Amino acid sequence: MLSYNPNLKKYSRDLRKNMTDAERTLWSKIRKKQIKGRQFYRQKPIGNYIVDFYCPSAKLIIELDGGQHLTEKGKSEDEKRDEYLKRLGFEVKRYSDIEVLRDIEGVLEDIYSFIINPPQSPFC
Repeated sequence: MLSYNPNLKKYSRDLRKNMTDAERTLWSKIRKKQIKGRQFYRQKPIGNYIVDFYCPSAKLIIELDGGQHLTEKGKSEDEKRDEYLKRLGFEVKRYSDIEVLRDIEGVLEDIYSFIINPPQSPFC
């Protein structure tokens, strides 16, 4: 069971109710086990963060980045967050909102490719 900050639960529910266009687009393609039968969750609290999409069986986290992620502060916060999630054993894939809205098939191909051919752990 993943630990998470219980104070984030209400906020994550609010985020699920108010998804961005890019989140809604990607969710429509990955929900209900549409990619290799894998279950995805949206706006999932993990630690002190809420990740956009989470696939436990693939140890995959997908983040969709809007304009705020392009600032120096946004980039710095993303790096810190990604480091934390990677220490927990997750692969973090980031796509821009524009990339999702303009090339959803390319994004889906990248996700599918990761799921069918995950990177090998150096600890195997």
